[in-house]
Amino acid sequence: MNIDVVLNALSTPDELAALAVQAEACGVGGVWTASYLASRDPWSNLVAAAQATRRIELGAIAVNPYDTHPVRIATGLLTLNEYAGGRARIVVGGGGEALQALGIKPERRVRAVGECVEILKGVTPGTPFSFAGQIHRVQNYNPFWAKAPKPPVYVAVNKPQMLRMAARLGDGLMLSDLTPPICAERIGWVRDHRREFGRGAEPFRYYNFVAWHVYADRERAVREAKMWLGYRGLFRRWVLNTFMTDAEYDVIEAHKAEIYGMVPRKTWSVPGVPDALLDSCVDNLTLAGTPADIPRFVAHLRKMRDAGCTDIVLELHDEPAEGIRLIGEQVIPALM
Repeated sequence: MNIDVVLNALSTPDELAALAVQAEACGVGGVWTASYLASRDPWSNLVAAAQATRRIELGAIAVNPYDTHPVRIATGLLTLNEYAGGRARIVVGGGGEALQALGIKPERRVRAVGECVEILKGVTPGTPFSFAGQIHRVQNYNPFWAKAPKPPVYVAVNKPQMLRMAARLGDGLMLSDLTPPICAERIGWVRDHRREFGRGAEPFRYYNFVAWHVYADRERAVREAKMWLGYRGLFRRWVLNTFMTDAEYDVIEAHKAEIYGMVPRKTWSVPGVPDALLDSCVDNLTLAGTPADIPRFVAHLRKMRDAGCTDIVLELHDEPAEGIRLIGEQVIPALM
């Protein structure tokens, strides 16, 4: 099983480069950075990392075709890919905080994301590319300067229609914050779809995105994990019902705004939500604790591997260098 890391999108190019060098030396397979509205541009921000490394994969997660046209996404991806000598990649999704901030409603999500994937995969430098979709159109796009091998295109998915589209069009998919039983279910669906589309023998990667909160101080780790729960795809009954009742989920749903607000308020509790419920979410959806808990986390990741995940993406928060060290020393060797 391959292990990637997600680094803070607000990091400077020099910071990302230093962490990418460390991650490469520790055996990490890839470095990702998010495409947030207020962050640096992910493509240009990873150029220094591309120049400082030789093996590690580099990419943006998750880019959407609503706030940026697929052709402009393709240009950024191919530019980074040129600097990285073919090691760039992308995750395309249908949401993101930028849409809310810009007042964009992501309509026809499966169609919009699918057309974006088709455009990104259809571009062939040296040959003018045109595409007439229901949402996006391209006329004679030809980034003739792009010489590196084509980068893979992965799709951020969790639900049935997006999973089917990813199976038909993508080079892989990225699940988000899913428990091992749900990973197994979703991956099983995609394998069936791929056989249906005649793609069963083609390479395909199955990622699951997991938050990593590991510090010497357990209380600090758990508090940070609680604070970020709103960003863990928390408001999905079909996920939380694997470890809580409908009535307990109703409490979570009723306090959605307050849970999302924990990050800007820098708090880890919500009036009206029992701490035990938030603790249960932390235990089931994140890897939060001290280095002494890493064997338990490895056992959890093995369950994801057994469920069919080929890759795990660990999102790091504070002290990313220490997180990379722990992952390189204790997680990657245990999952080889």
